[in-house]
Amino acid sequence: MNYKVNNNNNAAYPPAIPLGNPITPQGTVTVNNTPTYEQSYIENILRLNLGKVGTFYMTYENNREWNAKIFKGVLEAAGRDHIIISDPNTGVRTILLMVNLDYATFDEPLTYQYPGVIGNPANPNARRI
Repeated sequence: MNYKVNNNNNAAYPPAIPLGNPITPQGTVTVNNTPTYEQSYIENILRLNLGKVGTFYMTYENNREWNAKIFKGVLEAAGRDHIIISDPNTGVRTILLMVNLDYATFDEPLTYQYPGVIGNPANPNARRI
């Protein structure tokens, strides 16, 4: 095998392997062109519907001022633990924590990607529900 030599300490190390690609017993990398599938998690569903106006129903335990609150705005971004919406009239952006989300509603059809279907929001296989 050909190993690169690190000039700092003359130590040899193996070449970098692209993530998810198997190595044969002979030491060669087998390039895996298998398509990746996006799983049906709430943040992925929300990401497929960026730019749409939604109403987000949140609850906050042990809050003396308000236990439940409703937020409405344009869906700007969605991550594993957060949602960012903006008010179309004022431009104010609000970060909502996913842990407080009960459910969301939209007044227009949603783009939804079933697990195992390859593609992105522009994919013709995406189902609008």
